[in-house]
Amino acid sequence: MDGPQLIEWEAPGPYRVAFATRLGGVSGGAFRSLNLGILTGDEPARVLENRRLLCAAVGADPELATMAWQQHGARVAEARPTGIVTAEAEFEECDGLWTTTACQPMALVTADCLPVALARLDGKPALCVLHVGWRGLLAGIVDEGVDALGGGRLAAVIGPGIGPCCYEVGDAVARPYRAAFGDDVVVGRHLDLWTAAARALSRAGCETVERVDMCTACDPELFFSHRRDKGRTGRQGIIGYVVG
Repeated sequence: MDGPQLIEWEAPGPYRVAFATRLGGVSGGAFRSLNLGILTGDEPARVLENRRLLCAAVGADPELATMAWQQHGARVAEARPTGIVTAEAEFEECDGLWTTTACQPMALVTADCLPVALARLDGKPALCVLHVGWRGLLAGIVDEGVDALGGGRLAAVIGPGIGPCCYEVGDAVARPYRAAFGDDVVVGRHLDLWTAAARALSRAGCETVERVDMCTACDPELFFSHRRDKGRTGRQGIIGYVVG
């Protein structure tokens, strides 16, 4: 296999957006092979090389790219070039990044949470990427992402994440999700985070919402999963930019 295996979004506009799988990198063991997470226990040099490989696969400049110190919250920050292939890179503490600047790559990591992209369809091109977990979705990260793009017509895509087949939750999570997104997003003890996120995106004004509907917990050959692997696992993620 040559290079990272990606799931690409056919974005409606001058955008390049791709979801990484765990395939096509240089890490080994529990982190095989395209681990993008630096705080996982993997060798940092291998993680940085994986990030370089990901950027090369989508034609992005790793010296201009940026990531985030993710907080499982709802803050969305404007992207700025920090580089992502040095251990000294300084990232924003947030769970979403946005830009109107051409060729400003943005990357986030996931290991069951949902990677989401928002793209503006009219006016000046604008792109936002989000790390959407159960806490962030309830806290309003989708609305924050939409607001960051300043309105207009929007399209969205939801990438691979833990599915309703595998995502068991307790009443403390189930109750607010039923209240916010409808009784049917929780069946028994299983939360359908995909559907909840899609409804949040539609309510926030996205004209189209595409879904990959691939469960990270179900497929250990293709995806890392924090829940399946009991915390010792790597990170896949999302990378996107406005094409110049």
